[in-house]
Amino acid sequence: MLNVIAQDAGEVAAKLHFLGEPEWLSQGRAFDIPFEGEPRAVLEVARTAARGMTADINAVPAEGRRKKLLVSDMESTIISCECLDELADFAGIKPQIAAITERTMRGEIEFAGALRERVGLLKGLPLETLERVWRERVRFVPGAKELVATMRAHGAHTLLVSGGFTFFTSRVAEAAGFDAYQSNVLIDDGRALTGKVSEPILGREAKLEALERSLAKLELAASDALAVGDGANDLAMIQRAGLGVAYHAKPVVAAAAGAGIAHADLTGLLYLQGYRDEEIVAS
Repeated sequence: MLNVIAQDAGEVAAKLHFLGEPEWLSQGRAFDIPFEGEPRAVLEVARTAARGMTADINAVPAEGRRKKLLVSDMESTIISCECLDELADFAGIKPQIAAITERTMRGEIEFAGALRERVGLLKGLPLETLERVWRERVRFVPGAKELVATMRAHGAHTLLVSGGFTFFTSRVAEAAGFDAYQSNVLIDDGRALTGKVSEPILGREAKLEALERSLAKLELAASDALAVGDGANDLAMIQRAGLGVAYHAKPVVAAAAGAGIAHADLTGLLYLQGYRDEEIVAS
């Protein structure tokens, strides 16, 4: 199945008329074109035909399209910010920490060491700063709550996994409606951060292990899972899942993922699964 999501989807459909008639999932925004043939070849032809247009074009199997497990990264995926960078902003050192974050998410430096280094720079930061970041900086990406609510309404289990911190993942998971979450824990002395994070640090392998545990517990196959994220520490789970999606991702992730959303919001993950507008649960 060729899946297309675009702001001007009608124009894209006209460009792809030679592949078949569109089956509209969202009028003027998202459609499918069933096809026979080698997926990579069809995808290349479609993307070439639509070159210069703002569109997310992916090839997905029609069978087993709606997934029974969602495993999602949090920062820059479900929410629009990196919480550690925002804490650093209140500490007056955001450029220094954000530069390390960017290199980490691009896969240029090892995650655990980079996390220890960044947290160490926040030693002495008052605990009330975490509440300020949650209240003033954390914002949900458009479509995040609809994605979780719709998949849960159709029987899927939803898991939020993050290399970030439980203070934020617990709140994001509750507000977005996730069934469960996992993340790292910042250590404090009751008044301020100590500059330490609980060990072992949860990163790339922990996210993959969370996916594997969920599959085993729910008695599902990897083909039943959707994994989504934007950074290098998401890549292992993205490559393992039946539908692995690079969402507005770093180049190393976009190049290696089976599917990608570079323009649409998170409702694009529902269209990838064949959901129509009338099936999407409003937040």
